[in-house]
Amino acid sequence: MSLDTPHLQPTDRCDSLLSVLSGADSLAVVCHNNPDPDSISSALALAAIAESADVSRTDLYYGGEITHQQNRAMVNLLDVDLRPFTDECLDSTDLIGFVDHAVPGQNNCVPDERVPDIVIDHHPNEGVEGTHVDHREHVGATASMLTEYLQELDVELDARLATALLFGIRRETLEFTRGATEAEYTNARRLHPHADVDLLRRLSDSLFTHETLDSIADTIQNRTVRGSHLVSHAGRTTERDTLPQAADYLLNLEGVSTTFVFGIIDETVHLSARTRNPRIHAGDLLMTAFDDMGSVGGHQAMAGGEIPLGLFGTLDDRDDALVELVSEVLTERFFQETSCNS
Repeated sequence: MSLDTPHLQPTDRCDSLLSVLSGADSLAVVCHNNPDPDSISSALALAAIAESADVSRTDLYYGGEITHQQNRAMVNLLDVDLRPFTDECLDSTDLIGFVDHAVPGQNNCVPDERVPDIVIDHHPNEGVEGTHVDHREHVGATASMLTEYLQELDVELDARLATALLFGIRRETLEFTRGATEAEYTNARRLHPHADVDLLRRLSDSLFTHETLDSIADTIQNRTVRGSHLVSHAGRTTERDTLPQAADYLLNLEGVSTTFVFGIIDETVHLSARTRNPRIHAGDLLMTAFDDMGSVGGHQAMAGGEIPLGLFGTLDDRDDALVELVSEVLTERFFQETSCNS
């Protein structure tokens, strides 16, 4: 039976989580695809909680790739043992935990029919199932939620874990400028005395690769602006994590309050949207514009999704024609929807 805990007291949430962990020998913590610092740090925190509950083995898994320079730096500098997900990894574990995502098959590689035992997430979603479900959309970062568990359960907060969680909160909220709530400020204050500030600075100052810079340059060049709304694309790219970075960067353009950036990676079109307009909900905007084409959704200020490239037909690998078609369809759909909301 699913236990949804958004309105429970911290003690009740902790009791619920511990009851699931009790007696288990192993836990597989699954991050979402292409995991970011919020998901990675939350996975480390859940592993620490499991260890304190006498779970003998906890393994951390992810789907997709780790390409963003700060995400790679986090895994390397904090020595995070994060392993590529395979279907077989779930066959040898007692429990499955999701952090920073909630539904099997959505932004993860877990089979649709496999219901997780633990779900801790802050993203908008429906149909969330599990034995322990802590699903709080009003919180700005999953790392905030895990920090509360550590505090309530009195789990040791060493410098590595505190640094990871503080970095996760800071990145998820763009240094407390996007979607930050009282929980983020409170938990950042809890974490800061334990964190390695020098390491935190190294993580924050991770360098762009040449490929990332080139991809962002493409989105600058390809931008189209109508009113306060901007659409751009990176064409065919291997730099998936460039898309949200570009959406954030282009939001600084004078007169622009909403950005929508996309790029073609292999056989999928990846989408990213950002807004500073309080009258626009980025997640709802993408849902209305593209839900019939793929998997999309998100928060008030940020959203994303994926659309199968096959929907646009076969163009005999003529990349220029394919990029032009994708750009035309997605750009017009987005601007049509924003004009309806104006």
